[in-house]
Amino acid sequence: MKGHFKRRWKQLVVAGAVTALVAGMGSTLPSAFAGGTIKADDDKWISIGMGIRTSFNAIEGASPGGHYSNDFKVDNARIYINGQIHKYVKFEFNTDCFNCNVGGGSGPFVGGGQNFGGNSSIGLLDAIGKFEFNEMANLWVGRMLLPSERGELNGPFYHATFDGFRTPFFPADLSANFNGTGGGGAGLYGRDNAATFWGKVHPFGTTHLLYVLSVSQGLRNGPNLGSSLMYTGRVQWNFLNDEPNPGYYTSGTYYGTAGDIFAIGASVQHQKDGAGNAAAASVSDFTGASVDVLLEKVLPNNMGVFTFNGEFKRHWANYGTGAFATSPATCFCTFNGHSWTVYGLYLIPHEVGIGRFQPYVRFTSIDPLYSAMRQEWETGVNYIIAGHNARISAFYRYGDLNTKGFFNGFGPNATGNKVDSFHVALQLQY
Repeated sequence: MKGHFKRRWKQLVVAGAVTALVAGMGSTLPSAFAGGTIKADDDKWISIGMGIRTSFNAIEGASPGGHYSNDFKVDNARIYINGQIHKYVKFEFNTDCFNCNVGGGSGPFVGGGQNFGGNSSIGLLDAIGKFEFNEMANLWVGRMLLPSERGELNGPFYHATFDGFRTPFFPADLSANFNGTGGGGAGLYGRDNAATFWGKVHPFGTTHLLYVLSVSQGLRNGPNLGSSLMYTGRVQWNFLNDEPNPGYYTSGTYYGTAGDIFAIGASVQHQKDGAGNAAAASVSDFTGASVDVLLEKVLPNNMGVFTFNGEFKRHWANYGTGAFATSPATCFCTFNGHSWTVYGLYLIPHEVGIGRFQPYVRFTSIDPLYSAMRQEWETGVNYIIAGHNARISAFYRYGDLNTKGFFNGFGPNATGNKVDSFHVALQLQY
């Protein structure tokens, strides 16, 4: 027991030291910028950018013998390309490193970030043709984010915390080839091949209502033998200031730059025969719903910025426990149940070194219908250098989301202890 607490203290010291070291380097770090825009005229231009997220993770019991893991990971490595070829016609093309954060080798305790060379791959993330006519009516076609909950529309780079994805995913996050059977899967990283119609209106002249409607492929093969389509819709009402985002994308915080924000969003998604196991005759429609809230208050007299995020999800996929028992490898056993997460952050107004500190606390609860409940506490601090473009995070977690699973493992035999974990992470983009 003494050694256990000693190890905990050591991890906390390492996390704090790394954050403090970078905070104190304001006078020695040079400014560097990459990417930019090539402009032919007012209607024709192209831009290129990049984004990387990398982290160090120490998770209790994640190494042989029950020891802490000690893994460096490349969580994301993206290239962004955007452009316009006509007054009303634009495009977006983004890539990511899909296997960079997947552990190499085999076995239950393989750590992250071991893939190099041929084991990692840069692949297509987004490929969108955009017909943007005016604020109220726009059409996107291609591969894109489906308009589900705010957490998904933030993407990994625009969450208020480094690792925002802690509740079960909608089907579009569940691999391009589900369970390795050669099926078409339901999407990847929240993306699907789709057509999306969206726009924004301003009821009462002082509020802002965003609507999004999408038709996509959804799950292919597996239980969906009839090739039914996925239908997704989202509405978001901003009662105070509007949010400065491209299209229907969102952010988990604006660090006070957008003024006071109070937004409520809701989404619904449905696909016939979108879940279950055809081999076990346990097929179900999939329906998912979510409600999310963002509250950001710029405190008077330069007293900082308070941010609150809340999200509730309810998924219906009533394929029954028989889908796990018979031919489980062919089951698209997406989450069935409810989950919620809440977190609050406070951005301290005064700079220390080259940035500002933002402590926070978060709680997540997942209650699957066919499996055990799992919960997690997270507390940490962000060091904000340039908003979402340059941020360092150090955080601590305690719970059983990692051991029982928060994006899979929703069967009746899921078990796992509550464990500690310590993380230090860096995010850069331009």
